Amino acid sequence: MPGAMDSLLREMMAKGASDLHMVVGRPPLLRLRGELVPLEREPLTAQSCQATLFELLLPQQQERVRENLDLDFAYELPDGSARFRANILWQYRGLGAVFRIIPTKILTMDQLGLPPAVRRIAELRRGMVLVTGPTGSGKSTTLAAVIDQINETREGHIITIEDPLEFVHPNKRCLISQREVKTHTKSFSAALKMAAREDPDIVLVGEMRDLETIRLALAAAELGILVFGTLHTNSAAKTIDRIIDAFPADEQPQVRVMLADSLKAVVAQQLVKTADGKGRCAANEILIATSALSNLVREGKISMINSLIQTGAQLGMQTMDQALMKYVKEGRITIEAAHEKAIDKTQFEKPIAGAPAAPPAR
Repeated sequence: MPGAMDSLLREMMAKGASDLHMVVGRPPLLRLRGELVPLEREPLTAQSCQATLFELLLPQQQERVRENLDLDFAYELPDGSARFRANILWQYRGLGAVFRIIPTKILTMDQLGLPPAVRRIAELRRGMVLVTGPTGSGKSTTLAAVIDQINETREGHIITIEDPLEFVHPNKRCLISQREVKTHTKSFSAALKMAAREDPDIVLVGEMRDLETIRLALAAAELGILVFGTLHTNSAAKTIDRIIDAFPADEQPQVRVMLADSLKAVVAQQLVKTADGKGRCAANEILIATSALSNLVREGKISMINSLIQTGAQLGMQTMDQALMKYVKEGRITIEAAHEKAIDKTQFEKPIAGAPAAPPAR
């Protein structure tokens, strides 16, 4: 007999939601096309919420929730039909949780509609590539497509370090070693220290969340390994600032030199509602390494990077606002949706020829 939690997860799948939220005092809520929609169920109580969530947890996981007050883990339905990234947390009214579905099928770059410049990133042999954006912007999905492209097209050893492990990659042309933090390694930094001794060609760091991890990722890129990492920044310039600012002031000049030599690309991503209201599409800011970029990073002239991107269209570069404007003109998104996500909102505050009108209010 399926448990109550499995039934909720199957309902989430059936409705095409990306996330399921469990919080005391409300019915379970689904994230549908970016909006939170309650299920037609009774509001959760502290007792019912905890009992439902604990169905999924081993005794040691339940103990970790009580001791650490939250828990990240991956969960797979008993029949193997779906995997979920889950976070359980204590909050004011009791235990709560968020589940995000992990697609079982890794989508290709073509299926995701990623720009050709992203495909060329998969052809790199060394250096650092950063895929950035807010939580829920599809960073993991984009990186999975890039890793799959590499796996399809060349031989090599790929190590992924994730928390939790999301997409499961089969061995195709590459040997894949996937490690989950707290299950297969103690931390991102511990796994990165060992990675250099494990003869990798590519290392994916699920999240560069602390100084030690960033330091080790840069060192790995300097060794000639192709390193993919993620950060929660919304533009290429802010990403570079975040990396440099993570270091003490006396180390920053050397870090700028390292980054100038190692950084090969930054892809900043946001998900935007489509004009037909039926889904979302990824808008990407793309920065590709050039000698001009290396000079700007080395000299600390980060404020000039946006201008570099704007003039780098022949290399596949584009700012977030350029990507949004392109989608507006193609009719893929409305000008209102673009305005919501834009960095410089002024250019989206007047009607654009050929742009679809916003749907009528209901």
